[in-house]
Amino acid sequence: MTHEIDKVTYAQWQQAWADTLGVNLVGAANVTWCAVRHMPRDGSARIVNVGSRGAFRGEPKCPAYGASRAALAAFGQSLAKALGSSGVAVTTSHGLRGDRHGGGVPRGEAGVIRRAESPLNRVASPSEVADAVVHLASGQAQLASGSILDLNGASYLRM
Repeated sequence: MTHEIDKVTYAQWQQAWADTLGVNLVGAANVTWCAVRHMPRDGSARIVNVGSRGAFRGEPKCPAYGASRAALAAFGQSLAKALGSSGVAVTTSHGLRGDRHGGGVPRGEAGVIRRAESPLNRVASPSEVADAVVHLASGQAQLASGSILDLNGASYLRM
């Protein structure tokens, strides 16, 4: 839901922030709190948050979205420090996929624009994102704890 600061009412603004933070940050925090109580403390436990490049590039039409994704990255890094001595590794993956509402890459001109944001002229496929998450959840990625893996195809680097 777009909520440009100069185009919505205060009530719409508040609702967008409550909804977005509730799903993207508070929901992840609550699920994590529950899961941590059942995780082994032998170095094999992993938490992988899936965020968005919006955490670092700004989202002027959806500022709560960008802020929630930046907060998710900070949440992951905070947990990496808090849980590291218990053997739990925590990472975050951000990527350039398609539409944040689950509809995939937009079609037509919107799709051309989205793909052109990367010098690779494409977005990550669901399987590429899944492969990254599987790696971060593996035993080979314990030392990645606290890191953020960007699968954005250099989409927000300045040229």
